[in-house]
Amino acid sequence: MQALQKPGVIINMGSSAGLYPMYIDPIYSATKGGVVMFTRSLAPYRRQGIRVNVLCPEFVQTEMGEKVGAKYITLLGGYVQMENVVKGAFDLIMDESRAGSCLWITNRRGMEYWPGPAEEVKYLVRSSSSSRRKISFRAPLGAQLPQSFEKVVVHKLTHNFRDATHIVRAPLKLPIESGHVLLKIIYAGVNASDVNFSSGRYFLGNKKDLSSLLPFDAGFEAVGIIAAVGDSVSNLEVGTPAAIMVYGGYAEFMTVSSKHILPIGRPDPEVVAMLTSGLTASIALEKVGQMESGQVVLVTAAAGGTGQFAVQLAKLAGNKVVATCGGKEKARLLKDLGVDRVIDYKTEDIKTVLKNEFPKGVDIVYESVGGDMFDLCLNALAIRGRLIVIGMISQYQGEHGWKPKNYPGLVEKLLTKSQSVAGFFLPQYSYLWKEHLARQFDLYSSGKLKVAIDPKRFLGLHSVPDAVEHLHSGRSSGKVVVCIDPTFEQQMAKL
Repeated sequence: MQALQKPGVIINMGSSAGLYPMYIDPIYSATKGGVVMFTRSLAPYRRQGIRVNVLCPEFVQTEMGEKVGAKYITLLGGYVQMENVVKGAFDLIMDESRAGSCLWITNRRGMEYWPGPAEEVKYLVRSSSSSRRKISFRAPLGAQLPQSFEKVVVHKLTHNFRDATHIVRAPLKLPIESGHVLLKIIYAGVNASDVNFSSGRYFLGNKKDLSSLLPFDAGFEAVGIIAAVGDSVSNLEVGTPAAIMVYGGYAEFMTVSSKHILPIGRPDPEVVAMLTSGLTASIALEKVGQMESGQVVLVTAAAGGTGQFAVQLAKLAGNKVVATCGGKEKARLLKDLGVDRVIDYKTEDIKTVLKNEFPKGVDIVYESVGGDMFDLCLNALAIRGRLIVIGMISQYQGEHGWKPKNYPGLVEKLLTKSQSVAGFFLPQYSYLWKEHLARQFDLYSSGKLKVAIDPKRFLGLHSVPDAVEHLHSGRSSGKVVVCIDPTFEQQMAKL
């Protein structure tokens, strides 16, 4: 391939015996371990367009595999089907991001890339002169930064996001303040709570006091690339892809403290979805829902930005997952994500389905709709069940915005069945963000976690109000994302 300067893919045949000791045949285990390390050591050839990968299945029913005792094969969950090995080979061929990759195939865990990002962090050697995180991807950047940039600001307090906001041009202050980073934003995430933010709900004080804060920057989350760094920032470089979860994501550029920067693999829209939406699902289910396995988990508005993560994480934990949605396309998406029972409220009555098919109730509810849906879910909760409130989107867009609602008999219901209802607000769990984000990256890179992006395209800052309204229309499916810089997206597509 080198001599002909012809790119291509090489698939080496390894074995799971090369990933962990196979005590019944140490020589075989050692040789397969050599194949794995040899393959991984050839990863740098990807710069020449040559990708070398390795397949590591457990026992397949071949002449050699049949020599192993049946008892041992049973302990491993039986023989791996040849179809899965072939599928793994095609995955390694077709995925151009894979070079030096090892695909582990088992009946117990399915197909999994090894090692995952969490394991790699443990053994990667860093430069003695720097603690910089290893990032293989460097985004292309123009040589000169503009003198000004545009951003979306809230200029009056109202739940109507379009009326509350407008675009302003601000000077780009250079050089960057010490300890800070300038991020060129490529994609920004849209959230149901954007309308709560624009109405001042997330600030303390009465509405009259809040008016003194105007104008303030809008947007909760974004991904982009580092365009400049200030003095004393030694762990981040220009061109590094990064994510942020601070106010002001609806902007072309953003200056933030380096401590708020989360280095990422690529500035892709899927990463935006893992931020507010993915982290909410991951942390809420674990810390508030105390999710284990063998339970029934109900997720409302499940085809939305955060619901898609909740159903998958609940399923990966070994639970039976029930999900509500509205429409055939959303139902199809949820079935593709592995949901056991999809309830399309446009064709079925949710209350009737839950009563008939889950008479003992559900153990955990991941609830984001509020109003009548909250009542319905509370009534469907099992003994010692837990209901997690992560939002109430049905109440955000009323004539006067978010209004408190009474829930008569709530205390009596909780007491009678030893149930619990708990709220979850992501900023109050910021100390867990990095840990849970790393888990999501690991699951996503191994193919165990899918990320659905809403197919409707929103390009440029002027489309932000349209995107917010689209999310609240009930027609969105997956994470709604705005591409802040379409020209950069086109440049990346060419690369």
